[in-house]
Amino acid sequence: MMYDDLLARSFSKHEQKRLRYGAFLGCLLIALSFCTVFKPYLGPLPVLNLKLSMGAGFKMLMVRDTGSSPPHLAEKNTSYSQETTEAEEIVTEKSEPATEKTEPVTEKTEPVVKKMEPLCNVMEPGGDICEINGDVRIQGNSSSISLVSSQMSILGAGKNNSWSIRPYARKSDRTAMSQVREWSVKLSSGQEEMIPQCNKNHSVPAILFSQGGYAGNHFHDFTDILIPLYLTSRQYNGEVQFLTTDRRPWWIAKFQAILKKLSRYELIDIDREEEVHCFPRVVVGLKRNLKEMSIDSSKYSYSMSDFRELLRSAYSLKKANAVKLRDGQRRRPPRLLIISRRRTRSFTNVREITKLARSLGYKVYIAEATMDVSKFAEMVNSCDVLMGVHGAGLANIVFLPKNAIFIQVVPFGGFEWLATSYFGEPSKDMNIHYLEYKISKEESSLIQQYPLDDVVLSDPSTIQKQGWAAFKSVYMDRQNVKVDVNRFRPTLLEALELLHH
Repeated sequence: MMYDDLLARSFSKHEQKRLRYGAFLGCLLIALSFCTVFKPYLGPLPVLNLKLSMGAGFKMLMVRDTGSSPPHLAEKNTSYSQETTEAEEIVTEKSEPATEKTEPVTEKTEPVVKKMEPLCNVMEPGGDICEINGDVRIQGNSSSISLVSSQMSILGAGKNNSWSIRPYARKSDRTAMSQVREWSVKLSSGQEEMIPQCNKNHSVPAILFSQGGYAGNHFHDFTDILIPLYLTSRQYNGEVQFLTTDRRPWWIAKFQAILKKLSRYELIDIDREEEVHCFPRVVVGLKRNLKEMSIDSSKYSYSMSDFRELLRSAYSLKKANAVKLRDGQRRRPPRLLIISRRRTRSFTNVREITKLARSLGYKVYIAEATMDVSKFAEMVNSCDVLMGVHGAGLANIVFLPKNAIFIQVVPFGGFEWLATSYFGEPSKDMNIHYLEYKISKEESSLIQQYPLDDVVLSDPSTIQKQGWAAFKSVYMDRQNVKVDVNRFRPTLLEALELLHH
Protein backbone atom coordinates (compact mmCIF):
# COMPACT_ATOMS: atom_id res chain seq x y z
CA MET A 1 0.00 0.00 0.00
CA MET A 2 2.88 2.34 0.84
CA TYR A 3 4.33 1.74 -2.65
CA ASP A 4 0.98 2.37 -4.26
CA ASP A 5 0.68 5.72 -2.40
CA LEU A 6 4.20 6.62 -3.48
CA LEU A 7 3.46 5.86 -7.09
CA ALA A 8 0.20 7.70 -6.93
CA ARG A 9 1.87 10.86 -5.64
CA SER A 10 4.83 10.65 -8.10
CA PHE A 11 3.10 9.55 -11.32
CA SER A 12 -0.20 10.08 -12.95
CA LYS A 13 -2.55 7.13 -13.53
CA HIS A 14 -1.59 6.89 -17.18
CA GLU A 15 2.11 6.85 -16.37
CA GLN A 16 1.59 4.17 -13.69
CA LYS A 17 -0.11 1.88 -16.23
CA ARG A 18 2.78 2.24 -18.69
CA LEU A 19 5.28 1.54 -15.94
CA ARG A 20 3.57 -1.82 -15.05
CA TYR A 21 3.60 -2.96 -18.71
CA GLY A 22 7.28 -2.09 -18.99
CA ALA A 23 8.19 -4.04 -15.86
CA PHE A 24 6.29 -7.10 -17.15
CA LEU A 25 8.09 -7.01 -20.50
CA GLY A 26 11.43 -6.56 -18.76
CA CYS A 27 10.88 -9.70 -16.69
CA LEU A 28 10.09 -11.67 -19.85
CA LEU A 29 13.28 -10.48 -21.52
CA ILE A 30 15.38 -11.39 -18.48
CA ALA A 31 13.84 -14.88 -18.35
CA LEU A 32 14.44 -15.43 -22.07
CA SER A 33 18.09 -14.34 -21.80
CA PHE A 34 18.60 -16.64 -18.82
CA CYS A 35 17.30 -19.70 -20.79
CA THR A 36 19.40 -18.82 -23.82
CA VAL A 37 22.64 -18.57 -21.87
CA PHE A 38 22.22 -21.62 -19.66
CA LYS A 39 20.43 -23.99 -22.13
CA PRO A 40 23.55 -26.21 -22.85
CA TYR A 41 23.91 -26.87 -19.13
CA LEU A 42 20.34 -27.78 -18.45
CA GLY A 43 19.02 -31.39 -18.72
CA PRO A 44 15.78 -32.41 -20.42
CA LEU A 45 12.63 -31.18 -18.82
CA PRO A 46 11.06 -33.54 -16.27
CA VAL A 47 7.89 -33.81 -18.31
CA LEU A 48 9.82 -35.09 -21.37
CA ASN A 49 11.78 -37.51 -19.21
CA LEU A 50 8.57 -38.92 -17.84
CA LYS A 51 7.18 -39.35 -21.32
CA LEU A 52 10.29 -41.15 -22.54
CA SER A 53 10.37 -43.45 -19.55
CA MET A 54 6.75 -44.41 -19.96
CA GLY A 55 7.16 -45.05 -23.68
CA ALA A 56 10.32 -47.17 -23.38
CA GLY A 57 8.88 -49.16 -20.51
CA PHE A 58 5.71 -49.88 -22.41
CA LYS A 59 7.74 -50.97 -25.42
CA MET A 60 9.66 -53.47 -23.26
CA LEU A 61 6.34 -54.76 -21.99
CA MET A 62 5.19 -55.29 -25.56
CA VAL A 63 8.39 -57.15 -26.48
CA ARG A 64 8.13 -59.48 -23.52
CA ASP A 65 4.44 -60.25 -23.99
CA THR A 66 3.69 -60.99 -27.64
CA GLY A 67 0.64 -63.01 -26.78
CA SER A 68 -2.85 -61.72 -26.09
CA SER A 69 -3.15 -58.92 -23.53
CA PRO A 70 -4.27 -59.84 -20.03
CA PRO A 71 -7.90 -58.79 -19.34
CA HIS A 72 -6.97 -55.95 -16.96
CA LEU A 73 -4.78 -54.31 -19.66
CA ALA A 74 -7.14 -54.69 -22.58
CA GLU A 75 -8.78 -51.26 -22.21
CA LYS A 76 -5.58 -49.44 -21.23
CA ASN A 77 -3.79 -50.61 -24.38
CA THR A 78 -6.26 -48.65 -26.50
CA SER A 79 -5.70 -45.37 -24.66
CA TYR A 80 -1.95 -45.80 -24.64
CA SER A 81 -1.64 -46.62 -28.34
CA GLN A 82 -0.96 -43.12 -29.66
CA GLU A 83 1.43 -42.20 -26.85
CA THR A 84 3.26 -45.48 -27.28
CA THR A 85 3.71 -44.85 -30.99
CA GLU A 86 5.23 -41.45 -30.30
CA ALA A 87 7.50 -42.85 -27.59
CA GLU A 88 8.71 -45.63 -29.89
CA GLU A 89 9.62 -43.09 -32.53
CA ILE A 90 11.67 -41.11 -30.00
CA VAL A 91 13.41 -44.23 -28.67
CA THR A 92 14.18 -45.38 -32.20
CA GLU A 93 15.85 -42.08 -33.01
CA LYS A 94 17.89 -41.89 -29.80
CA SER A 95 18.91 -45.54 -29.27
CA GLU A 96 22.18 -47.06 -30.49
CA PRO A 97 22.13 -49.71 -33.33
CA ALA A 98 21.52 -53.23 -32.03
CA THR A 99 24.54 -55.54 -32.15
CA GLU A 100 22.66 -58.84 -31.77
CA LYS A 101 19.16 -60.12 -32.34
CA THR A 102 17.02 -61.06 -29.39
CA GLU A 103 14.19 -63.53 -29.94
CA PRO A 104 10.84 -62.51 -28.40
CA VAL A 105 10.03 -64.21 -25.12
CA THR A 106 6.52 -65.62 -25.03
CA GLU A 107 4.45 -66.65 -22.07
CA LYS A 108 4.50 -70.31 -23.18
CA THR A 109 7.80 -71.39 -24.75
CA GLU A 110 7.62 -74.66 -26.73
CA PRO A 111 10.67 -76.98 -26.55
CA VAL A 112 12.94 -76.97 -29.63
CA VAL A 113 12.28 -80.19 -31.54
CA LYS A 114 14.91 -81.49 -33.91
CA LYS A 115 13.13 -83.10 -36.81
CA MET A 116 14.20 -86.69 -37.37
CA GLU A 117 14.74 -88.19 -40.80
CA PRO A 118 12.67 -91.30 -41.62
CA LEU A 119 14.43 -94.49 -40.55
CA CYS A 120 13.51 -96.31 -43.74
CA ASN A 121 13.82 -95.25 -47.35
CA VAL A 122 11.10 -97.02 -49.30
CA MET A 123 11.59 -94.90 -52.42
CA GLU A 124 14.75 -96.61 -53.67
CA PRO A 125 13.85 -98.67 -56.77
CA GLY A 126 16.53 -101.28 -56.04
CA GLY A 127 15.23 -102.16 -52.59
CA ASP A 128 13.94 -100.70 -49.33
CA ILE A 129 16.65 -99.89 -46.82
CA CYS A 130 16.59 -98.72 -43.18
CA GLU A 131 19.54 -97.01 -41.48
CA ILE A 132 18.91 -96.91 -37.74
CA ASN A 133 21.13 -95.25 -35.11
CA GLY A 134 20.69 -95.39 -31.35
CA ASP A 135 19.28 -98.02 -29.02
CA VAL A 136 18.37 -100.65 -31.64
CA ARG A 137 16.87 -103.92 -30.43
CA ILE A 138 16.35 -106.97 -32.67
CA GLN A 139 14.07 -109.84 -31.79
CA GLY A 140 14.71 -112.51 -34.38
CA ASN A 141 11.95 -114.99 -33.64
CA SER A 142 9.34 -112.26 -34.07
CA SER A 143 11.08 -110.54 -37.02
CA SER A 144 10.95 -107.18 -35.26
CA ILE A 145 13.41 -104.30 -34.94
CA SER A 146 12.85 -101.41 -32.51
CA LEU A 147 14.58 -98.07 -32.09
CA VAL A 148 13.97 -97.11 -28.47
CA SER A 149 13.95 -93.42 -27.50
CA SER A 150 12.53 -91.67 -24.45
CA GLN A 151 11.99 -88.48 -26.45
CA MET A 152 8.65 -89.11 -28.09
CA SER A 153 8.81 -85.60 -29.56
CA ILE A 154 11.52 -86.72 -31.97
CA LEU A 155 9.14 -89.14 -33.58
CA GLY A 156 8.65 -86.64 -36.32
CA ALA A 157 9.87 -88.99 -39.02
CA GLY A 158 6.68 -88.68 -41.02
CA LYS A 159 3.23 -89.84 -39.99
CA ASN A 160 4.39 -93.44 -39.96
CA ASN A 161 6.59 -94.70 -37.18
CA SER A 162 6.68 -98.28 -38.44
CA TRP A 163 7.69 -99.99 -41.65
CA SER A 164 7.56 -103.46 -43.17
CA ILE A 165 10.82 -104.38 -44.90
CA ARG A 166 11.96 -107.35 -46.99
CA PRO A 167 15.79 -107.01 -46.94
CA TYR A 168 16.57 -108.17 -50.48
CA ALA A 169 17.83 -105.92 -53.27
CA ARG A 170 15.40 -106.73 -56.10
CA LYS A 171 12.31 -104.87 -54.98
CA SER A 172 10.44 -104.84 -58.29
CA ASP A 173 10.56 -108.64 -58.75
CA ARG A 174 7.54 -110.11 -57.00
CA THR A 175 8.70 -113.69 -57.49
CA ALA A 176 12.00 -113.00 -55.76
CA MET A 177 10.47 -110.91 -52.97
CA SER A 178 7.86 -113.56 -52.20
CA GLN A 179 10.72 -115.76 -50.97
CA VAL A 180 12.05 -113.12 -48.57
CA ARG A 181 11.00 -112.87 -44.93
CA GLU A 182 9.29 -109.63 -43.91
CA TRP A 183 10.61 -107.61 -40.96
CA SER A 184 8.90 -104.87 -38.97
CA VAL A 185 10.86 -101.73 -38.07
CA LYS A 186 9.35 -99.32 -35.56
CA LEU A 187 10.08 -96.39 -33.28
CA SER A 188 9.27 -96.84 -29.60
CA SER A 189 9.28 -94.64 -26.50
CA GLY A 190 10.50 -97.52 -24.34
CA GLN A 191 7.46 -97.24 -22.10
CA GLU A 192 5.42 -99.94 -23.78
CA GLU A 193 4.97 -103.15 -21.84
CA MET A 194 5.98 -105.33 -24.79
CA ILE A 195 9.27 -103.56 -25.56
CA PRO A 196 12.02 -106.23 -25.80
CA GLN A 197 14.79 -106.12 -23.21
CA CYS A 198 18.41 -106.58 -24.32
CA ASN A 199 20.00 -109.98 -23.74
CA LYS A 200 23.10 -109.48 -25.89
CA ASN A 201 24.77 -106.12 -26.40
CA HIS A 202 27.06 -105.53 -29.38
CA SER A 203 29.51 -102.67 -29.81
CA VAL A 204 29.73 -102.82 -33.62
CA PRO A 205 27.10 -101.96 -36.26
CA ALA A 206 25.01 -104.70 -37.85
CA ILE A 207 23.69 -105.34 -41.36
CA LEU A 208 20.63 -107.53 -41.82
CA PHE A 209 20.15 -109.09 -45.26
CA SER A 210 18.29 -112.00 -46.82
CA GLN A 211 19.64 -115.09 -48.52
CA GLY A 212 16.25 -115.74 -50.07
CA GLY A 213 15.06 -114.46 -53.43
CA TYR A 214 17.18 -115.89 -56.24
CA ALA A 215 20.11 -116.90 -54.05
CA GLY A 216 21.74 -119.95 -55.60
CA ASN A 217 21.65 -118.50 -59.12
CA HIS A 218 25.27 -117.46 -59.67
CA PHE A 219 24.34 -114.24 -61.47
CA HIS A 220 21.86 -113.17 -58.80
CA ASP A 221 24.29 -114.16 -56.05
CA PHE A 222 26.53 -111.37 -57.26
CA THR A 223 24.14 -108.70 -58.49
CA ASP A 224 21.46 -109.09 -55.77
CA ILE A 225 23.55 -109.95 -52.71
CA LEU A 226 27.35 -109.86 -52.89
CA ILE A 227 27.86 -106.56 -54.70
CA PRO A 228 25.13 -104.80 -52.64
CA LEU A 229 26.62 -106.30 -49.46
CA TYR A 230 30.01 -104.92 -50.47
CA LEU A 231 28.50 -101.46 -51.09
CA THR A 232 26.73 -101.45 -47.73
CA SER A 233 29.46 -102.90 -45.52
CA ARG A 234 32.78 -101.78 -46.98
CA GLN A 235 32.77 -98.50 -45.04
CA TYR A 236 33.13 -100.44 -41.76
CA ASN A 237 36.39 -102.16 -42.78
CA GLY A 238 35.31 -105.48 -41.31
CA GLU A 239 34.01 -104.06 -38.02
CA VAL A 240 30.43 -105.02 -38.74
CA GLN A 241 28.17 -107.91 -37.73
CA PHE A 242 26.21 -109.69 -40.48
CA LEU A 243 22.72 -110.87 -39.57
CA THR A 244 21.20 -113.27 -42.09
CA THR A 245 17.53 -114.00 -42.59
CA ASP A 246 16.26 -116.84 -44.81
CA ARG A 247 19.60 -118.48 -44.07
CA ARG A 248 20.95 -121.05 -46.52
CA PRO A 249 24.05 -122.73 -45.06
CA TRP A 250 25.29 -123.96 -48.43
CA TRP A 251 25.21 -120.39 -49.76
CA ILE A 252 27.36 -119.20 -46.85
CA ALA A 253 29.82 -122.04 -47.46
CA LYS A 254 29.97 -121.17 -51.16
CA PHE A 255 30.95 -117.54 -50.59
CA GLN A 256 32.73 -117.86 -47.25
CA ALA A 257 35.93 -116.26 -48.56
CA ILE A 258 34.13 -113.07 -49.62
CA LEU A 259 32.05 -112.84 -46.45
CA LYS A 260 35.18 -113.10 -44.29
CA LYS A 261 36.75 -110.21 -46.18
CA LEU A 262 33.76 -108.01 -45.42
CA SER A 263 33.22 -108.94 -41.74
CA ARG A 264 35.50 -110.16 -38.96
CA TYR A 265 32.59 -111.74 -37.09
CA GLU A 266 30.71 -115.00 -37.50
CA LEU A 267 27.35 -114.61 -39.20
CA ILE A 268 24.32 -114.75 -36.95
CA ASP A 269 21.26 -116.66 -38.12
CA ILE A 270 18.93 -114.05 -36.67
CA ASP A 271 15.73 -115.94 -37.55
CA ARG A 272 16.52 -118.59 -34.95
CA GLU A 273 17.57 -116.23 -32.17
CA GLU A 274 15.26 -116.09 -29.16
CA GLU A 275 17.51 -113.62 -27.34
CA VAL A 276 17.22 -109.90 -28.05
CA HIS A 277 20.34 -108.50 -29.74
CA CYS A 278 21.07 -104.80 -29.27
CA PHE A 279 23.27 -102.64 -31.50
CA PRO A 280 24.30 -98.97 -31.73
CA ARG A 281 23.53 -98.98 -35.45
CA VAL A 282 21.66 -101.35 -37.77
CA VAL A 283 21.20 -101.31 -41.53
CA VAL A 284 18.26 -103.39 -42.74
CA GLY A 285 18.53 -104.21 -46.44
CA LEU A 286 21.31 -103.57 -48.94
CA LYS A 287 22.30 -100.74 -51.25
CA ARG A 288 22.07 -101.69 -54.90
CA ASN A 289 22.86 -100.03 -58.18
CA LEU A 290 20.02 -100.38 -60.69
CA LYS A 291 22.46 -101.34 -63.42
CA GLU A 292 23.08 -105.07 -63.14
CA MET A 293 26.47 -106.34 -61.91
CA SER A 294 27.70 -102.77 -61.53
CA ILE A 295 28.57 -100.02 -59.08
CA ASP A 296 27.89 -96.37 -59.85
CA SER A 297 31.14 -94.76 -58.70
CA SER A 298 29.58 -91.29 -59.01
CA LYS A 299 27.01 -92.23 -56.37
CA TYR A 300 29.06 -94.49 -54.12
CA SER A 301 32.60 -94.32 -52.75
CA TYR A 302 33.60 -97.54 -54.51
CA SER A 303 33.68 -98.97 -58.03
CA MET A 304 33.59 -102.37 -59.70
CA SER A 305 37.37 -102.19 -59.91
CA ASP A 306 37.48 -101.96 -56.10
CA PHE A 307 35.11 -104.92 -55.80
CA ARG A 308 37.24 -106.98 -58.17
CA GLU A 309 40.31 -106.14 -56.10
CA LEU A 310 38.52 -107.48 -53.05
CA LEU A 311 37.81 -110.71 -54.96
CA ARG A 312 41.46 -110.98 -55.98
CA SER A 313 42.44 -110.71 -52.33
CA ALA A 314 39.72 -113.09 -51.08
CA TYR A 315 40.71 -115.86 -53.50
CA SER A 316 44.43 -115.04 -53.78
CA LEU A 317 44.19 -114.52 -57.55
CA LYS A 318 47.62 -114.01 -59.06
CA LYS A 319 47.00 -112.70 -62.56
CA ALA A 320 46.33 -108.97 -62.67
CA ASN A 321 46.41 -108.39 -66.45
CA ALA A 322 45.67 -110.42 -69.56
CA VAL A 323 48.56 -111.38 -71.82
CA LYS A 324 49.69 -108.71 -74.26
CA LEU A 325 50.62 -110.15 -77.62
CA ARG A 326 53.43 -108.63 -79.68
CA ASP A 327 54.24 -109.39 -83.32
CA GLY A 328 57.51 -111.24 -83.87
CA GLN A 329 57.84 -112.28 -80.22
CA ARG A 330 57.26 -115.82 -79.06
CA ARG A 331 55.33 -115.92 -75.83
CA ARG A 332 52.94 -118.38 -74.27
CA PRO A 333 49.70 -118.68 -76.27
CA PRO A 334 46.63 -116.83 -75.00
CA ARG A 335 44.35 -119.00 -72.90
CA LEU A 336 40.71 -119.45 -73.91
CA LEU A 337 38.17 -120.78 -71.43
CA ILE A 338 34.93 -122.21 -72.83
CA ILE A 339 32.24 -122.30 -70.14
CA SER A 340 30.11 -125.36 -70.80
CA ARG A 341 26.59 -126.12 -69.63
CA ARG A 342 25.19 -129.61 -69.12
CA ARG A 343 21.49 -128.89 -69.37
CA THR A 344 20.20 -126.00 -71.47
CA ARG A 345 21.95 -123.50 -73.76
CA SER A 346 24.91 -125.81 -74.02
CA PHE A 347 27.38 -126.06 -76.94
CA THR A 348 26.65 -129.19 -78.98
CA ASN A 349 29.87 -128.97 -81.00
CA VAL A 350 32.52 -128.09 -78.42
CA ARG A 351 35.13 -130.19 -80.21
CA GLU A 352 34.77 -128.19 -83.43
CA ILE A 353 35.05 -124.90 -81.55
CA THR A 354 38.13 -126.18 -79.71
CA LYS A 355 39.77 -127.30 -82.96
CA LEU A 356 39.15 -123.89 -84.55
CA ALA A 357 40.53 -122.00 -81.54
CA ARG A 358 43.69 -124.10 -81.38
CA SER A 359 44.31 -123.56 -85.09
CA LEU A 360 44.30 -119.81 -84.41
CA GLY A 361 46.88 -120.09 -81.62
CA TYR A 362 44.75 -120.44 -78.46
CA LYS A 363 45.35 -122.82 -75.62
CA VAL A 364 41.84 -124.07 -74.84
CA TYR A 365 40.24 -125.05 -71.53
CA ILE A 366 36.68 -126.31 -71.08
CA ALA A 367 34.97 -126.16 -67.68
CA GLU A 368 31.61 -125.76 -66.02
CA ALA A 369 31.10 -123.53 -63.00
CA THR A 370 30.78 -125.45 -59.74
CA MET A 371 30.04 -124.79 -56.08
CA ASP A 372 33.79 -124.59 -55.49
CA VAL A 373 34.05 -120.87 -56.23
CA SER A 374 37.67 -120.65 -55.12
CA LYS A 375 38.86 -123.28 -57.58
CA PHE A 376 36.82 -121.95 -60.49
CA ALA A 377 37.84 -118.35 -59.78
CA GLU A 378 41.48 -119.39 -60.04
CA MET A 379 40.85 -121.03 -63.43
CA VAL A 380 38.98 -118.01 -64.82
CA ASN A 381 41.68 -115.65 -63.58
CA SER A 382 44.40 -117.65 -65.36
CA CYS A 383 42.74 -117.13 -68.78
CA ASP A 384 42.86 -114.27 -71.26
CA VAL A 385 39.63 -114.96 -73.16
CA LEU A 386 36.36 -116.37 -71.83
CA MET A 387 33.40 -117.45 -73.95
CA GLY A 388 30.00 -118.94 -73.14
CA VAL A 389 26.30 -118.92 -73.97
CA HIS A 390 24.19 -116.38 -72.11
CA GLY A 391 23.50 -117.70 -68.62
CA ALA A 392 24.28 -117.32 -64.93
CA GLY A 393 27.72 -118.93 -65.29
CA LEU A 394 28.97 -115.89 -67.18
CA ALA A 395 28.92 -113.96 -63.90
CA ASN A 396 32.38 -115.49 -63.37
CA ILE A 397 33.79 -112.74 -65.57
CA VAL A 398 34.32 -110.88 -62.28
CA PHE A 399 37.43 -113.06 -61.81
CA LEU A 400 39.01 -112.27 -65.20
CA PRO A 401 42.22 -110.22 -65.23
CA LYS A 402 42.16 -106.66 -66.55
CA ASN A 403 42.00 -106.23 -70.35
CA ALA A 404 40.81 -109.80 -70.82
CA ILE A 405 38.32 -110.59 -73.60
CA PHE A 406 34.77 -111.74 -72.91
CA ILE A 407 32.75 -113.32 -75.74
CA GLN A 408 29.04 -113.74 -75.05
CA VAL A 409 27.21 -116.11 -77.36
CA VAL A 410 23.64 -114.82 -77.63
CA PRO A 411 20.95 -117.46 -78.26
CA PHE A 412 18.12 -117.12 -80.78
CA GLY A 413 14.80 -115.60 -79.71
CA GLY A 414 15.27 -111.98 -78.63
CA PHE A 415 18.03 -112.14 -76.00
CA GLU A 416 19.60 -108.89 -77.08
CA TRP A 417 18.37 -106.78 -74.15
CA LEU A 418 19.18 -109.46 -71.58
CA ALA A 419 22.64 -110.04 -73.02
CA THR A 420 23.50 -106.35 -73.05
CA SER A 421 22.10 -105.33 -69.66
CA TYR A 422 23.18 -108.44 -67.72
CA PHE A 423 26.71 -108.87 -69.05
CA GLY A 424 27.56 -106.59 -71.97
CA GLU A 425 27.43 -103.22 -70.22
CA PRO A 426 28.66 -104.50 -66.84
CA SER A 427 31.80 -106.00 -68.40
CA LYS A 428 32.89 -102.54 -69.56
CA ASP A 429 32.90 -101.34 -65.94
CA MET A 430 35.29 -104.19 -65.12
CA ASN A 431 37.98 -103.14 -67.62
CA ILE A 432 37.14 -106.13 -69.81
CA HIS A 433 36.79 -106.07 -73.61
CA TYR A 434 33.36 -107.27 -74.69
CA LEU A 435 32.53 -109.14 -77.87
CA GLU A 436 29.14 -110.54 -78.85
CA TYR A 437 28.23 -113.39 -81.17
CA LYS A 438 24.52 -113.71 -82.04
CA ILE A 439 23.63 -117.13 -83.36
CA SER A 440 21.36 -117.53 -86.36
CA LYS A 441 18.17 -119.56 -86.48
CA GLU A 442 20.09 -122.39 -88.12
CA GLU A 443 22.53 -122.58 -85.18
CA SER A 444 19.71 -123.13 -82.70
CA SER A 445 18.40 -126.57 -81.68
CA LEU A 446 14.87 -125.10 -81.86
CA ILE A 447 14.76 -125.79 -85.62
CA GLN A 448 14.68 -129.48 -84.72
CA GLN A 449 11.68 -128.99 -82.41
CA TYR A 450 9.41 -126.58 -84.32
CA PRO A 451 8.35 -126.18 -87.97
CA LEU A 452 10.03 -123.29 -89.73
CA ASP A 453 6.71 -121.43 -90.01
CA ASP A 454 5.99 -121.71 -86.27
CA VAL A 455 5.92 -118.39 -84.38
CA VAL A 456 8.73 -119.67 -82.13
CA LEU A 457 11.05 -119.42 -85.15
CA SER A 458 9.28 -116.91 -87.36
CA ASP A 459 8.19 -114.33 -84.76
CA PRO A 460 9.84 -114.62 -81.30
CA SER A 461 8.18 -111.35 -80.22
CA THR A 462 4.84 -113.19 -80.09
CA ILE A 463 6.24 -115.47 -77.40
CA GLN A 464 7.83 -112.55 -75.57
CA LYS A 465 4.45 -110.81 -75.31
CA GLN A 466 3.12 -113.82 -73.41
CA GLY A 467 5.42 -112.99 -70.51
CA TRP A 468 8.68 -114.09 -68.91
CA ALA A 469 7.50 -117.62 -68.10
CA ALA A 470 6.58 -118.35 -71.72
CA PHE A 471 9.84 -116.85 -73.03
CA LYS A 472 11.95 -118.76 -70.52
CA SER A 473 10.26 -122.11 -71.13
CA VAL A 474 10.98 -121.94 -74.86
CA TYR A 475 14.16 -119.98 -75.53
CA MET A 476 16.04 -120.60 -72.30
CA ASP A 477 14.98 -124.06 -71.22
CA ARG A 478 14.66 -125.83 -74.61
CA GLN A 479 17.49 -124.35 -76.64
CA ASN A 480 21.04 -125.52 -77.26
CA VAL A 481 23.64 -124.02 -79.59
CA LYS A 482 25.64 -125.45 -82.47
CA VAL A 483 28.10 -122.75 -83.45
CA ASP A 484 28.89 -122.33 -87.15
CA VAL A 485 32.69 -122.35 -86.81
CA ASN A 486 33.23 -120.56 -90.12
CA ARG A 487 30.90 -117.78 -89.05
CA PHE A 488 32.45 -117.68 -85.57
CA ARG A 489 36.05 -117.53 -86.79
CA PRO A 490 36.16 -113.69 -87.20
CA THR A 491 35.11 -113.26 -83.56
CA LEU A 492 38.04 -115.31 -82.28
CA LEU A 493 40.39 -113.39 -84.57
CA GLU A 494 39.04 -110.08 -83.23
CA ALA A 495 39.77 -111.26 -79.71
CA LEU A 496 43.39 -111.94 -80.70
CA GLU A 497 43.63 -108.49 -82.23
CA LEU A 498 42.43 -106.91 -78.99
CA LEU A 499 45.11 -108.79 -77.06
CA HIS A 500 47.70 -107.13 -79.30
CA HIS A 501 46.52 -103.73 -78.08
